[in-house]
Amino acid sequence: MNQNSEKKTLKGGEFVIKETCYRDIFIPEEFDEESQMIRQTCADFLKTEVLGHLDRIDSQEEGLMESLLDKAGDLGLLGVSIPEQYGGFGKDFNTSMLVADAVGGGYSFAVALSAHTGIGTLPILYYGSDEQKENYIPKLTTGQWKAAYCLTEPDSGSDANSGKTSAKLNAEGTHYLINGQKMWITNGGFADIFIVFAKIDDDQHLSAFIVERDFGGITMNPEENKLGIKGSSTRQLFFNDCPVPVGNLLSERGNGFKIAVNILNIGRIKLGAATIGSARSVISQAVKYANERQQFNLPIAKFGAIRYKLAEMAIRLFANESAAYRAGQNIDDAFARLVNEGMDEAKAKLKSVEQFAIECAIIKVWCSEMLDYVVDEGVQIYGGMGYSAEAPMERAYRDSRINRIFEGTNEVNRLLVVDMLLKRAMKGELDLMGPAQAVVEELMAIPDFEDETDAPFVREKKLISNLKKAGLMVAGAAVQKLMMSLAKEQEILMNIADIIGGVYVAESVLLRAEKLHFNKGAAESTYAADMAKVYLYTTIDQVYAAAKEALYSFGEGDELQMMLVGLRRFTKAQPFNVKDARRRIAEKLIDENAYCF
Repeated sequence: MNQNSEKKTLKGGEFVIKETCYRDIFIPEEFDEESQMIRQTCADFLKTEVLGHLDRIDSQEEGLMESLLDKAGDLGLLGVSIPEQYGGFGKDFNTSMLVADAVGGGYSFAVALSAHTGIGTLPILYYGSDEQKENYIPKLTTGQWKAAYCLTEPDSGSDANSGKTSAKLNAEGTHYLINGQKMWITNGGFADIFIVFAKIDDDQHLSAFIVERDFGGITMNPEENKLGIKGSSTRQLFFNDCPVPVGNLLSERGNGFKIAVNILNIGRIKLGAATIGSARSVISQAVKYANERQQFNLPIAKFGAIRYKLAEMAIRLFANESAAYRAGQNIDDAFARLVNEGMDEAKAKLKSVEQFAIECAIIKVWCSEMLDYVVDEGVQIYGGMGYSAEAPMERAYRDSRINRIFEGTNEVNRLLVVDMLLKRAMKGELDLMGPAQAVVEELMAIPDFEDETDAPFVREKKLISNLKKAGLMVAGAAVQKLMMSLAKEQEILMNIADIIGGVYVAESVLLRAEKLHFNKGAAESTYAADMAKVYLYTTIDQVYAAAKEALYSFGEGDELQMMLVGLRRFTKAQPFNVKDARRRIAEKLIDENAYCF
């Protein structure tokens, strides 16, 4: 992967208050030949081993999913980011994102693989002792043993630390006896290793344990009958005096909640990457069908309403892909910096992801909602066939829905975005109030009418800057007006999150288009520019709506009127013909008969 030692990488969340230069971001077009070969290996694996057997997978044919994971292990797909000393390839974070993307179109198989390589394996890799890592990681890397993650309980979902599963030391002091119930456990039916979260005695915080199925004391309910991802093993597990050797306590006592949070950060951004791969597959299928399906003696791809759908699907995918790999490289850069400063590699991995937890949450939300839009429009393009289980859209539609619930619901993640920003501001890690105050002062001043320019993307970058000001204005006013009660005003927090996340994705795709423009020229970056501009102009309307709703919720009098005037100023844009831009994008898709960007 191309690296630039002079990059000026922002800290996590700093995008809200600072401008990013296109030179300082990574775009998917920069993946090197080796990474592209890994991507192709994943694509070939799906084609030969998975996509032709989807009905067998969904029926949970005995032993089939395990055999697929075994074959993936033989190819090294389970160990792309695992250090070489444990049998992996030792690749960087963004390459592991690429693998999640490349297998994302694998329906239930993608879920099983992601659970195994992510939340099932990484807690041991990042928090395990040397002995634990040497004992378990090589077996997980090859697929000899399969992994699952046991956090959720019937009364403990988003509030993970409220779990009731208990662990007590036996009289001999050799084993913890675990008792409790876990639910929605992916890979639960066949996993050999479980990462189990429980409270020791009367502890306030969870601890984590590495539990082998063969330890005993584990029973489970039948497979859940789910709306989608039917091929993914999902079980309730019951622990009845399950004896776990004291040496299998993961990390320190009471550190389980921290483990859960940090691993979920990784899971969120990896889920975003997986939805990108899934969306790419769905769009290609929709384009092919639109070219083949005849109505009124014409392929339906000839009609403007269908072209709008195809283009908008591609635009949202392209934009979210830009954001995901931008953040992935930020994590890699932060990791390299921390290691150079002397930090242990395992700790640096966790710290680098933690630093960009805000971006991870944004990508989880925006990517999962992007995929839901894509599959919904895919069904619509297929028409009646879209509703039939004989066509591919029905499975894609059902399988997509879980992504807005996985890894923390989208509502929780939206609230986390704002909560983390405000907490970092209160700790002095991020100066939000200074820029917010500057926006207030700008509102009191005479507007600055700058000369128009024809330089590429200057107007668009100015719009991004203004949208950030709109977000700072709303957030700053909400904090000042509501103070400690803001935490209870979830509707307003969601409005602020919608502004922040929308601007992050819009800025990411604009930076990608700008980098392509300067690296490859205007002609080679035409479609990227069109997609970036359409996405930005759509985001302007979304920011205006979210900001206005928030301001109406707590503003009043002259102050409210001043902020509404400011909002109109910050969301003012020169006209741009989004219809023609979408038509150009759709024409390219139709000509290529696939997603091609």
